[in-house]
Amino acid sequence: MKHPTVLLKQLAIYGLLFCNFLSVSAQDILWEKSYGGKHADYLFDVIPTPDYGFILAGSSLSKKTGNKTEDNRGDLDYWVWKMDEKGELDWQKSLGGSGQDMLQCILLTNDGGFLLAGSSESGEELDKKAKARGESDFWIIKLNAKGGEEWQKTIGGLRQDEINGVVRTKDGGFVLAGSSNSQASGEKITTNYGGMDYWVIKIDSKGAIVWQNTFGGIYNDQLRSIITTKDGGYLLGGSSNSPDGGTKTQKNIGQSDYWIIKIDEKGQEQWQKTIGGKGDDKLAIACETNDGNFILGGNSNSESGGDKRSSNESGTDFWVLKIEKDTKEILWQETYNVAKADILTSLVENNDKTILLGGYAQGEMEKKKAPIKQAKAIKGKSSVINEDPKMKKGTDDYVAIKISEKGEELWRKDVGSDGQDILIKAIETRDGGYLMAGTSKAILTSDGGIKATGNKSSGNGSNDFWVVKLKDKDKPKEAKKPVEAIPNPAMDYTNVIVGYDFTKGTATLVDMAGRVLQQFAITERTIPIELHGLPEGIYVVNIKTDKGNDGVKVIKQRKR
Repeated sequence: MKHPTVLLKQLAIYGLLFCNFLSVSAQDILWEKSYGGKHADYLFDVIPTPDYGFILAGSSLSKKTGNKTEDNRGDLDYWVWKMDEKGELDWQKSLGGSGQDMLQCILLTNDGGFLLAGSSESGEELDKKAKARGESDFWIIKLNAKGGEEWQKTIGGLRQDEINGVVRTKDGGFVLAGSSNSQASGEKITTNYGGMDYWVIKIDSKGAIVWQNTFGGIYNDQLRSIITTKDGGYLLGGSSNSPDGGTKTQKNIGQSDYWIIKIDEKGQEQWQKTIGGKGDDKLAIACETNDGNFILGGNSNSESGGDKRSSNESGTDFWVLKIEKDTKEILWQETYNVAKADILTSLVENNDKTILLGGYAQGEMEKKKAPIKQAKAIKGKSSVINEDPKMKKGTDDYVAIKISEKGEELWRKDVGSDGQDILIKAIETRDGGYLMAGTSKAILTSDGGIKATGNKSSGNGSNDFWVVKLKDKDKPKEAKKPVEAIPNPAMDYTNVIVGYDFTKGTATLVDMAGRVLQQFAITERTIPIELHGLPEGIYVVNIKTDKGNDGVKVIKQRKR
């Protein structure tokens, strides 16, 4: 792993270390907040939680300063920040050994808790309960809904193993995905083919390895993304500069290409595809769309050629394409330019089939540039018109671009300070707004304080988690339900969400005959309800608090 002093610079260069344009002003800043201590804190993931809040995940060098309430253990530690819908703290958690521990991913688990997945150089010391296998290992930690540790697992070979993605499985387990240059050693039982290879591991709900597989060519293959697919398998995505050889069946097209591999539920390859231009193309993230096809997003400096239809406009641009699930043919592709170098880090399909792209822009925007052409009217929506680009605020700015299901740009929004702002993820929120989250490098005052500049009103240290909540003025806000259950239908667990604040209360699970099956006191708005062992059917969870009484029906399904 890199020393923390060069970490943000590396993020800015590669951006892949680590899952109605009426006008730009249609997306106003509702609030923005900085989280961190007096040293350096780097954000690598954020996910929404069922209670309308969010949980941030990253690594911290800071002691108990700023709004950080725990000292770091050694070098970089895992740091998790759970906040409500207004960005206020619910709880936070630090975990680490004496070495560098890089928290890359966080996942909501079926029981209302969280799975932390990252890479560790630490041995058996402090919060880490297992010896190091090699230079860096996968380090997995299961937390409950309140941030308490339940179990942890170290997995690795004798060299470098770095995790970049994790997904849930239907049976309650998890699939971990990353890159490895370890030969068969430690927990790794598969061979290494070249430099870095894709390494995929399934673990059960307690962290025991179920299966694993390695995919790679003779050079470097860097995995960046894993997603579940509708058929029960998984799609792996990353970048490769390998020719055919090893498990790679297609020659490289340019310096580096998108390389995707479809595997089944047991980790066996079903198909693979190499996509690229003649230059450097690096895949950041993939998603499966509602129609079962796939969207791939990343960064490209390739001119027109190979699979790439259009040249990049300047430096590195976002390159997004959609492929058909059966033929693997490219259905459409688009290049998006913001400034001299644009790094895509986030891509998600929204409920209305639009796609939200997130990333950051480096260098100054072009001063003279024609406005983006008017896009075609989207069914049931107004036509969209962009504005002339504005000058950037700092060396790097957050950028979000919303596109239609065919890749047409609907709107874009840039947010930044006079410093360096590296967006890691942009997501559409349950209330119809958008959340942009990443790492912001502060501008210091002459006396060593933090200078408020641009859209950033405060800071704590040299690098902070920086979260910006946008409100879409043209989109109605979703009304909150007093009580709801997610998921519903459910198999083993559901999370009952109380849509208002309360001090104390009681949750009661009853069947349709009115028999009380569970009853317990509650103080939190997210309430895990265990359904394991109950027969299929309809149940009711009644919530009685000091603020009111409500209930929700829950459908229990059996595992398929």
